[in-house]
Amino acid sequence: MKIICIEPRNPRTHVFSAFKLPRLAMPLLGTILRDRGHQVTVFLEEWGPVDEGTVREADLVLISTITPTVPRAYALADRIRKVYGKPVVLGGPHVTFLPDEALEHADFVVRGEGEKTVVELVEALADGGGFEGIAGLSFWRKDEKIHNPPRREFTDLDELPVPDFALIPGVSPEKLRIYPTMTSRGCPYGCIFCSVIAMFGRKYRYRSTELILEEISKIQAGQHVFFYDDNFTANPERTKELLEGIIRQGFPGVWSSQVRIDIYRDREMLELMKRSRCAVVYIGLESVNPETLKAFRKGITFQEIEEGVRTFHRYGIRVHGMFVLGADTDTEETIRATLDFARKVRLDSAQFLILTPIPGSKMFRQFEEAGRIFEYRWDFYDGHHIVFTPERLSPLRLQELSYELHRRFYSLREALRFLLKGDLYGAYLRYLGRRFVKRWWQENRDYFDYLSSLSTASTLS
Repeated sequence: MKIICIEPRNPRTHVFSAFKLPRLAMPLLGTILRDRGHQVTVFLEEWGPVDEGTVREADLVLISTITPTVPRAYALADRIRKVYGKPVVLGGPHVTFLPDEALEHADFVVRGEGEKTVVELVEALADGGGFEGIAGLSFWRKDEKIHNPPRREFTDLDELPVPDFALIPGVSPEKLRIYPTMTSRGCPYGCIFCSVIAMFGRKYRYRSTELILEEISKIQAGQHVFFYDDNFTANPERTKELLEGIIRQGFPGVWSSQVRIDIYRDREMLELMKRSRCAVVYIGLESVNPETLKAFRKGITFQEIEEGVRTFHRYGIRVHGMFVLGADTDTEETIRATLDFARKVRLDSAQFLILTPIPGSKMFRQFEEAGRIFEYRWDFYDGHHIVFTPERLSPLRLQELSYELHRRFYSLREALRFLLKGDLYGAYLRYLGRRFVKRWWQENRDYFDYLSSLSTASTLS
């Protein structure tokens, strides 16, 4: 079969707009299907447009989407079905939790981890049908939506191939400035605003150290490897084994990943991270308000956050701090204190995102049942837009504070401060951040007007 895999672009400016890093779903699924003898082309819209001629010749189109990209995914699916008459399969976290909605735009929906489900679906299509026995699949049977039972077993990560980015037209894997890969899935922590456990399970699963080292052995000097893991250091002994292997093979690039702040206590780990050329860690700090940390069930304290950031810096590792604003325990004072803290500990970069009840999370269910969600346009579910009614602030005020914190953190003054101390990269990050903030403001003035009208209507009522 001729199969096209598409990852739609994010239609709005977001905190990582300057770094066009693709998710791995489409390159991975494309590689699996290619290895089974199918002719596969992968399009990542962040890197380039979908070729209409290739779509016209396809037998099947797969589209993977997260919540903020789902309007674009639905638009693509509608057009491909209407104009070209091609069957469309939708997959990814958003449609996993809202399959009835997704089936309004597709012939099939793959729920949860899709590697086995997609292979079984393609085989069934090649054989002429028989979809009832495919676990994790939703589909149309005449005018009825059918949801097969979920797939109970999770994927053995060592059975997965290395994603072949050469399936993307015009892309050479060895020339990727940022090379994405993944070493684990799952997370045991269960933050109420996160859907990782619902999608990938609570238990961690790992790829073997040997397979990871083989994959990154092709990395060249000047390339940056980003490990997509939700918590790269979740199993310290396993991570140390991997880092020791990276050091032994003389890894010439640099790497980064997400970790929990409490790993700072493990000085052996930090030493190995430094020697293996870790450039930056992305840490969900979430809040400097102790009550908010408890509400989010983070299992960390303000003191750990402060000491942890300083410790990473002593090892020469940059820290990108990720904060979430708008918990029921947050006030304007605690939110402003977040910026003061970020400056105090000299975070290298930061994001001050608005709490977002993503479908699949416990928070989405709670807020929906309480009638607190006022916005269901999914492209606004990107962490940069308020979509629910906060407890102690108006939606408009929380939106203003998120913008203000970004604007002040990424100011020209901050860029100059880094420049004067000789940190050119830090100054460059401030410059990029300032560009993002200015562009975001220009794109979203109408959203502030919309929130203002909601506040006015609420006051009048």
